[in-house]
Amino acid sequence: MNILITICGRAGSKGVKNKNMRLFFGKPLINYSIASAYLFKREHHFDTVDICVNSDSDQLLKIAEPYGPTCIRRPEELAQDTSPKVPAIRYSLDEMERKFGLRYDYVMDLDITSPFRTVADMEAALKKAEENPETDVVFSVVPSRRNPYFNMVEYRDGEMKKVLDGGFTARQQAPKVYDMNASIYCYRRDSLYSKLKQSPLDGKFDTIVMRDTAILDIDSEDDFNLLEILACYFFQDEFKELYDYTSRM
Repeated sequence: MNILITICGRAGSKGVKNKNMRLFFGKPLINYSIASAYLFKREHHFDTVDICVNSDSDQLLKIAEPYGPTCIRRPEELAQDTSPKVPAIRYSLDEMERKFGLRYDYVMDLDITSPFRTVADMEAALKKAEENPETDVVFSVVPSRRNPYFNMVEYRDGEMKKVLDGGFTARQQAPKVYDMNASIYCYRRDSLYSKLKQSPLDGKFDTIVMRDTAILDIDSEDDFNLLEILACYFFQDEFKELYDYTSRM
């Protein structure tokens, strides 16, 4: 089986300036996702596990290159503020298959802004994708702390209204919902060409549930600061292997 691991990051950021290369515990944020990819590769002996970094930022590619991944320059048309990520992943797949003359079975994308993940999390995503051949993508989620059926509201038609009016009087009655935590996406290779044109939600999907306390997608300065606080604890426990590997990079 041939696995491609992609790590995609654009230059700049609206919420946190240059967050993909910003120092996090003394290392550029992208290094943690690169470390996750190599930890996974170290633990598994598939026919192929290739790793690539895709970016429109020469600086980000320069940071990544010494650690061994194939670095791919993203075209400008795939690097706009409103550009979806799936086409950039597909572009990486095209370039890697052309470069190495092989066909991958699965593409596992690791998001730079959710750096905490374990090899076991990555294994779970791949295993579920293998066990469900009709599924186009398996991605990671966490239990949502808010529920649109119970305690979420929105501004609509000039006033505040419930997001969904389920008629529930207790949180326990409402259906369970999950947040996509933007950490791991395991795509079936052919689905990236046939079904998933813009979004992982375009086709049939399944999920793995990750530990929610440690997973925080960085979209603001507060997110970045909070994740550093959490890291003080988690780097001594569940993510010590990730921290140790990244520290040696």
